[in-house]
Amino acid sequence: MSIDISQLYHDKIRGHRVTTDSRSIRPGDIFIALKGEHFNGNQYAADALAKGAVAAVIDEPAYQSPHCILVSDSLLFLQELAHYHRQQLHIPIIGITGTNGKTTTKELCHAVLSQKYKVVATQGNFNNHIGVPLTLMAMDENTQIGIVEMGANHPGEIKTLCDIAEPDYGIITNIGQAHLEGFGCYENIIATKKALYDAVFQRQGKVFANADDKLLMNLTENYADSRYTYGTQGAFLKGEIKQTVPYLVYDLLTPKGHLYIKTHLVGGYNFDNAMAASAIGTFFNIDPLQIQQAIENYHPSNLRSQLIKTPNNTLILDAYNANPSSMAAAIHNFKKMPGEHKIVILGEMLELGQASDDAHRNLLDNVLQGHFEKIFLIGNHFEHCKEKTNFTTWFPDTLSLIAELKEHPLEGKFILVKGSRGNRLEQIVEYL
Repeated sequence: MSIDISQLYHDKIRGHRVTTDSRSIRPGDIFIALKGEHFNGNQYAADALAKGAVAAVIDEPAYQSPHCILVSDSLLFLQELAHYHRQQLHIPIIGITGTNGKTTTKELCHAVLSQKYKVVATQGNFNNHIGVPLTLMAMDENTQIGIVEMGANHPGEIKTLCDIAEPDYGIITNIGQAHLEGFGCYENIIATKKALYDAVFQRQGKVFANADDKLLMNLTENYADSRYTYGTQGAFLKGEIKQTVPYLVYDLLTPKGHLYIKTHLVGGYNFDNAMAASAIGTFFNIDPLQIQQAIENYHPSNLRSQLIKTPNNTLILDAYNANPSSMAAAIHNFKKMPGEHKIVILGEMLELGQASDDAHRNLLDNVLQGHFEKIFLIGNHFEHCKEKTNFTTWFPDTLSLIAELKEHPLEGKFILVKGSRGNRLEQIVEYL
């Protein structure tokens, strides 16, 4: 069936909050019924209307009722609606993607730009084919800048998201090996991420690139006039790491002189994320002292590089995401941190496909060089490593480790907890 997005937008949708969650309906909302492997949003359309939604978008005629808008595909409708809405906004949209650090970079950019502008950014890491449209739909006539995080685990996905969001500015934090099961090879990852640069250049926009990252510089070399670089050398905006323990401290050379920025970010690997936000702020004319204040006041959450002191131990909890490059960075940082009785708890890395066995074996070889007091490995992908040394103990899942910790609690230890989200490592914290 044919739907006139423009007419529907102006007649019924504009000015209303759009949601796909019937549980969070507020009076005046527009509910869009999506379907997944284990749910059918069409079933909740009547409930959404009863709660005060002014309309429900459905794609199954069996659920038709007054105030329902029947479309052929609700997800496609949401994406087309968000694209049309984006075109009505006439504001700069900043797209952020990358293998590691994109959510932290997005949060830091949001904090910095909010010092001067009304900013709407992706909530959490809701950065997929559903999250990007909903982020755009959350922007209104009061929004001055939009920040859209974009994630991908299959070839071509970033281009699809860019077609919806039409970013004017872009940041690729880095390009590493992750989701290889979906991408197939590293070259497909590079091509997929590069689509953000291509989309920005097509709109005569500007990208922000890490001058210390040779791959990113190579990908933008033909558009040198359209890139704003940051890094330790050869960049428009320069910075230097001064300290990483317990938190990152860096020197930022601004047009107004040096700023000594003391963050609450754990690890030198967060320097690139902080510098990206510093570059965005500088480009958008945020006062350097406001950039400093925003970054210093930012506290990581959501299982990302959190320094936690329990009654018994000190933890670095970094359990939202894991792939070979982020694991290596976390281990490298933990090795350098002073402290005795250091223990590593590693959850398996997921979605690596045929590269998984070698990746886990190489990771353990790296960890063993740290001479840690004890190494706990979790997950089936680590099973082939379990007999590596006397210092290594393997558990099939997180609950098995919890059972061990209940019987043999740890005290007085400095512990890194790192792994893919699927391990649910946050469950361990209360037992440490």
